[in-house]
Amino acid sequence: MDNLLDLKSSESSRGYWDINWSLPGGQDRYQLLKGSEYSVIHLSNNQLEVSFRSTYDPSTPGVRLPLSIDLRYILRSGDSGFYCYAIYEIPPGCRAFDLAQTRMAFKLRRENFHYMAITDEKQRVMPMPDDLLPDRGKQLIVPESVLLVNPINPALKGEVDDKYMYSMDNKDGGVHGWISSGPNVGFWIIFPSHEFRNGGPTKQNLTVHTGPNCLAMFHGTHYIGIDILAHFEEGETWRKVFGPVFVYLNATADATKAHNLWFDAKKQRSFEETLWPYDFVSSPYFLTAKERGSASGRLVVQDRFVSGSLIPAKYAYVGLSAARTEGSWQTESKDYQFWVQTDANGNFTINNVIPGVYGLHGWVPGFIGDYLDKELVTISSGSQTQLGNLTYVPLRDGPTVWEIGFADRTAIGYYVPDVNPMYVNRLFLNSPEKYRQYGLWDRYTDIHPEVDQAFTTGINDPKKDWFFAHVDRRGAAKYLPSTWTIKFNLTSVTSGTYKLRLATASATRSDLEIYVNYIDAQHLVFQVMNLGTDNTVCRHGIHGLYRLFNIDISSSLLIEGDNTIFLTQARGGDALCGVLYDYIRLEAPATPQITEQL
Repeated sequence: MDNLLDLKSSESSRGYWDINWSLPGGQDRYQLLKGSEYSVIHLSNNQLEVSFRSTYDPSTPGVRLPLSIDLRYILRSGDSGFYCYAIYEIPPGCRAFDLAQTRMAFKLRRENFHYMAITDEKQRVMPMPDDLLPDRGKQLIVPESVLLVNPINPALKGEVDDKYMYSMDNKDGGVHGWISSGPNVGFWIIFPSHEFRNGGPTKQNLTVHTGPNCLAMFHGTHYIGIDILAHFEEGETWRKVFGPVFVYLNATADATKAHNLWFDAKKQRSFEETLWPYDFVSSPYFLTAKERGSASGRLVVQDRFVSGSLIPAKYAYVGLSAARTEGSWQTESKDYQFWVQTDANGNFTINNVIPGVYGLHGWVPGFIGDYLDKELVTISSGSQTQLGNLTYVPLRDGPTVWEIGFADRTAIGYYVPDVNPMYVNRLFLNSPEKYRQYGLWDRYTDIHPEVDQAFTTGINDPKKDWFFAHVDRRGAAKYLPSTWTIKFNLTSVTSGTYKLRLATASATRSDLEIYVNYIDAQHLVFQVMNLGTDNTVCRHGIHGLYRLFNIDISSSLLIEGDNTIFLTQARGGDALCGVLYDYIRLEAPATPQITEQL
């Protein structure tokens, strides 16, 4: 193939770096990143590294992106592909601005690349770009969602295409790409590390979509929104290396073995991970393994209402981040983050950490909230920092009265309905990711057309009876606010303050109100307005920005016998607003005896 990129597109839109940025409080600005200075950084018999650099001069008049950018590419003999990375730098004297998104994008030859693969399960023949045009596709309520009414490939007729359906968590990705036909060539983007991506391991990013497009997302706001913008103050200096990522190419002459190109790409990803951090990058700002350090320890959980013994933090996520408050690693966007998963006993080692001072963060499946060690962790070149035994004490006042869900920072354990047959994506039929289907917000109304969801603790099953997203209910003329009820029985009421722990997996433009037993001002115990900019509901996700709310409920509001908590989505008229609950627990007040034991 003489060129893998789409010859029907202009050269500037076939393969490029781009950025979304804005002045504080201003409109989003989009621009392609191009170098004005070209140079050869390294040249030998076995390797070539080239640079395309643009230097920002604060004294130049006009509104321009206040970044100096160095785009680099590395070719090595014997490698079937090339490495890409960039150095972004804010020189002294720059104006304030916000960074929203930056990435690499490749648009492949549309007549050849039809089959995409991002996991073993998520692979398929994709639509053609012309299928998204008005004469072949119908745009739905979500701008990116198109119903294929007359696609070039008739087998795709009646399906919905949306680039967000193919999003992946950083922790679950690492390789994605396309396989062409005639000849059978694979084009893959491999992330050997995610340390330079913003938002940590649970940040979701786009991978591939109809075009055929293949993306390397470095910094973005998807599934979190404005909270993850990187804000730079006037005069602030900053430098970050994005990448390298490896663009890997493979091929086979046997069409019957084309699928093996995916398995080969996975092997290459594993190999690239063993090479990280690369020792052949010429920039002094990219540190080699010898220039980095490590941190090791063991994390356990102390919750005496669960166990009298310390509980190993089994398969927890532990990371080093510049964030200094609990959970704020989710929105940290300026520096590097280094994350690992603990083993079954809570042991972990974080290798290849860039020297610096970090907060030690973590979260443990099955337990609410975020862990943050009291002490900062200093990593120096060549160091092997031993952190010892670390104890996470999740928020807890008293024993559990009842709980709904499992604390894993997603809504995956709740009821996800079948897709409306009019809007199906066949890839996600009979899939554990059935939430990726279009229009599931309207399925709530199909299930509860006139009366909102009611859930009785101890009787109803969250996997069957708790809709995964608290959305508005579709009315005759507009979308209406909805109120969910949680019914529970108390054989006795302990004097004091009960605690409602409400962990949300995502929120979008939601006005959330919580009442106890009566819906009036005297029984309102919690209210938050315009919560969240995650857009998870319309982008077919199961989580966004995790939040934990701790709500006091006076025992005077409760009675012996049957009680009700009302969760009200008070904002109406919005089909796509919604809250995804992760986990809800009601705790009784701690008795003096329990307090003494603690």
